[in-house]
Amino acid sequence: MELPLLIDFSGKVVVVTGAGGVLCKEMARAFAQAGAKVAALDLNGGAVEKLAEECRQEGLACRGYTANVLDKEALEAVHQQVLEELGPCDILINGAGGNNPRATTDNEYNHEAVPGGKSFFDLEPAGIDFVFQLNFQGTLLPTQVFAKDMAQRKSGCILNISSMNAFVPLTKIPAYSGAKAAVSNFTQWLATHFAGTGIRCNAIAPGFLVSNQNRGLLFNPDGTPTARSQKILGGTPMGRFVDSRELLGAVFFLCDQKAASAITGVVLPIDGGYSAYSGV
Repeated sequence: MELPLLIDFSGKVVVVTGAGGVLCKEMARAFAQAGAKVAALDLNGGAVEKLAEECRQEGLACRGYTANVLDKEALEAVHQQVLEELGPCDILINGAGGNNPRATTDNEYNHEAVPGGKSFFDLEPAGIDFVFQLNFQGTLLPTQVFAKDMAQRKSGCILNISSMNAFVPLTKIPAYSGAKAAVSNFTQWLATHFAGTGIRCNAIAPGFLVSNQNRGLLFNPDGTPTARSQKILGGTPMGRFVDSRELLGAVFFLCDQKAASAITGVVLPIDGGYSAYSGV
């Protein structure tokens, strides 16, 4: 019997956006370890070049490309480089995204607003626009560019990065929650749009991970959990944060054509049970 999941992506070209960040850096490295030729894209060219060099020292196939996911013309130029150096894209991981302080309130509830703090009414339109563009257009534009390879060959896989915020919005970050909800919706739209083209499109929705972006919200300077962190863990049945490497199994599964050949349009939570818990 042929096993459904061998974790072998030999011969596949995998494009990972946001590969300069912690989560997508690990995804890019993992695909390279699984035999793929990886194109690691990020606005921080130094970060992805460092990743590529580390992979090359291990005998893995990875190239770093400086890329702005909000600049379609620049993405087209990178696409041509990838075609010449690695080949057409088989798997696209849309990992670029994030929040911005300009789109974040200081208080969880309006009645708790304090003088001098940033309330909902103080949020900057430019900050909200940036978060929506980074997360939604930062998913749409790379898909427009790299999914052309898949459509021409009638085969491929797109994996978007959604969030628990897309299921239940968190306090303080309305723009990020709304933008990730848009990513989930777009995932379903793409799955339907490309269904007759041999392209599958899914997403993962990570739960609460500790990253450089949110460390200050989750831990006090002395390393103890903040009140927000305690709320999160109290609402997570497993009672802990998700480790970034715990995303890799789901990523591999959804991107494997044999294991997930009939799966498209799903958003898979990886959240330690957070989305299943009612609080009682």
